[in-house]
Amino acid sequence: MFKRFPVFLAALWWGSLCSIGFVAVPMLFANLPAPAMAGFMAAKLFAAQTWISIACCALLLVFSKRRHAEKIEEWAQAAIGFVIAGMLLALMVQYGVSPKIVARENLKLWHSVGTGMYALQWLCAAIVLWRVAGARKQA
Repeated sequence: MFKRFPVFLAALWWGSLCSIGFVAVPMLFANLPAPAMAGFMAAKLFAAQTWISIACCALLLVFSKRRHAEKIEEWAQAAIGFVIAGMLLALMVQYGVSPKIVARENLKLWHSVGTGMYALQWLCAAIVLWRVAGARKQA
């Protein structure tokens, strides 16, 4: 039963990044009357996304090694670095970049940095999902 959790967690992480970043937030800017209103709501959605990412990554780390096992799981050997990188990116965007955007401090720069870091987190999640699902097929 627990062998399926890493696939579920990786899919939840990647899917939530896709739905928030590529669907919900663009819809806010396309449909709300003021960009400031859309930006306020986008910040809330991205904050919620951060906690989803942290939870998924933390649980992936927990499931990367069985109790009393000497080595980490096969999928984790190929993906653990991307799990950690994705978690760090989520935290840096939330606590380093987002406050600068909310304060409207050099908005163009910090929005670009945040977008790049979000895209890198998405890539980390995609690699983790690919490797976890691939390792499961081989087992």
